[in-house]
Amino acid sequence: MPKLIRLYIVNVAIGFAIAVAFVAGLVWMDVAHLRHLVLETDTGWIAALMMIMFNGVVFAGVQFAIAIMRMADPDDAPPGGKREYLVPAPVRVTAPTSRRGRGARL
Repeated sequence: MPKLIRLYIVNVAIGFAIAVAFVAGLVWMDVAHLRHLVLETDTGWIAALMMIMFNGVVFAGVQFAIAIMRMADPDDAPPGGKREYLVPAPVRVTAPTSRRGRGARL
């Protein structure tokens, strides 16, 4: 199996494991009365499955993004150096004059 595919599968599995732990923590601490929804209703397993899937997608994406960003070499940082600061140039603007005089509303 190619290394990139293996990296993706491992990080997605880690992300979904984090999602399972997160949803278990939400149910255990009864956040927004989720314990009642999941444990005491007939279709609570659907709510738990949806929370795990949706959080799993988010956590898996974040986990994979972190793994990819950590692969960069420390030497890939942009080199320091002189910065060229832009000097603002003066711009003269002349406004058209009104027939009604100064301070007239348009």
